[in-house]
Amino acid sequence: MSETRTSGRGWLGAYVGVVFAWGSTFIFIEGALGFLTPVGVAFVRYALGALFMVVYVALQGFRFPREGKLLAHLFVLSFVNNSLFGVLLASAQTEVSSALAGITAAVVPLMTLFFVGVIFRSERLERHQIIGLVIGLFGALVVVGIWRGVGDNPLWATLALLGCTMCYGFSYPYAKKFIIPSGISPQVMAATMLCWTAVTLLPFFIAFGLRGLPESAWQVSAALGMGFVSSGIAFLWNFSVIDRAGSLIAASTMYFIPFVAIALGIIFLGEQVLWNQVLGAIIIIFAAIVGQGRLGRLSLRR
Repeated sequence: MSETRTSGRGWLGAYVGVVFAWGSTFIFIEGALGFLTPVGVAFVRYALGALFMVVYVALQGFRFPREGKLLAHLFVLSFVNNSLFGVLLASAQTEVSSALAGITAAVVPLMTLFFVGVIFRSERLERHQIIGLVIGLFGALVVVGIWRGVGDNPLWATLALLGCTMCYGFSYPYAKKFIIPSGISPQVMAATMLCWTAVTLLPFFIAFGLRGLPESAWQVSAALGMGFVSSGIAFLWNFSVIDRAGSLIAASTMYFIPFVAIALGIIFLGEQVLWNQVLGAIIIIFAAIVGQGRLGRLSLRR
């Protein structure tokens, strides 16, 4: 069945779109930080994403959930996966490059394994998963250049990026346990979470979300891009890939996002990328492949 789904080419365009939309998030944040605070960046990103998704869900005739318990779980997930994640990421990017921030995306599959097997204990970690976690930890140490302490990056910014990966690592097993069994569609789930995030961050945005007025068209475009593209259109592309190719194929976008972020940071922002950051990203991606058991499947296919 899975071979039939993945044999078509209908999902490839959407797949590439997801990689570039999420890979460009980091340079969009860099641009938006010119006139927004980290809280402002997070609010604008998810509020615009909410606007896009609400319109889409309404046009498609979906209904929003009304059950209090489900709404509460969606709020928890939105707080961790969007509100907290968005503020941490934008805060970290006031000190670290967009390329380095993008590299952290590769850690997400490993952090998911950690939360599934160690924190939630919803599944028992197998040998290849433990090996993947160990290799991934080594890769993360290479990325930050542990032999130099944490390099030129402040410790708090490095910890903030680690916190971002923990947010996503928490979200997958939490959603699987408390939200997915409800049968809610992914589109409605995303739209509801984005609305919760916009409501949560609105008071903070009003209080201290703006640094000043935008000084360039790029800053405005970056804010619109991270909202409508990275948190709006990208969701629909991702759902399309899941529907046509399956969730495993869709999840593999995380392997390519770091390299898109690195390339865009170099081309458009003139950022410098250290050799250890690229090497560490490759090690982390290899660790994720090992941890998810993909290496064995690839060998069997050959």
